[in-house]
Amino acid sequence: MKTVITIDGPSGAGKGTISQLLAKELGWDFLDSGAIYRLCGLACTNAGIDFTDVAAVTDIAKQLDIKFSITDAGLKTYLAGEEVTAKLRTEQAGTAASHVASIPAVREELLQRQRDFAHGDAGGLIADGRDMGTVVFKNAACKFYLTATAEERANRRYNQLKLAGENVNLAAILQDIKDRDDRDMNRAVAPLKPADDAITIDSTDMSIETVFKSLLGIISDNNLA
Repeated sequence: MKTVITIDGPSGAGKGTISQLLAKELGWDFLDSGAIYRLCGLACTNAGIDFTDVAAVTDIAKQLDIKFSITDAGLKTYLAGEEVTAKLRTEQAGTAASHVASIPAVREELLQRQRDFAHGDAGGLIADGRDMGTVVFKNAACKFYLTATAEERANRRYNQLKLAGENVNLAAILQDIKDRDDRDMNRAVAPLKPADDAITIDSTDMSIETVFKSLLGIISDNNLA
C-alpha cells in the first residue's frame, strides 16, 4: 500500500489547492474525492435524474467513467472521456455533490474506488475530501483537517468566481456554504468532522503559501516523504 496523507475540511478551506500543491511537490498520486462526488452529481444532472431517486443515482455511481490528474496547468478532470474541470467548479456542481454524498448506497459504491487509489508499493497518495481520515483511510500515515470561518470561505469563493467571469452574489454564496456545512456536518453517514488523530489547521488568516509550508514541514518532520 502507498503512504497515505489525508486532508479533510469544509468547502472553501483551501484543501483542494493545498492537496494538489503537496502531491505535485512530493511527486505522489492524488485523489480528489470531492471531484468524484461532483462527477456523480454532474452525471445525474446530465441524465436528468432527480437526486431523490436513490436507485437511479446509485446506478449512475456504479457506472461512472472518471479520470483526473495534476498537470502544470492544474487539475484536469474527465467524465466519460470529456474534460469537465470547469463544470465541476460551479456552485451548482458543489450542491449536487453534497446531495449525492448524503445517500449511503452511493457512498458505498464510491468508497472502494477511492481506496483503490492507495494500491501499489511505491510512492504515496494525497487524499483530499471530507471523510478521507474518518472513513476512507482510517489508517492513514498522517491526517489533516483544514478549516476557516464561513465568511472567509465565502469571500474566497466569491473572488474565485468573479475572476472566472461569473455573475455571483456574496450573500447567496455565504448562505449556500452555511447550508452545505449543515448538511455535511449533520448527515447520518460519514458526517464532516476532524478524525480523532487529525491535525487541525485554521487557515482563516493564513495565505496558501503559509499553509502549504506548514503541512509540508509536518510531513517532513514525520519522515513521511
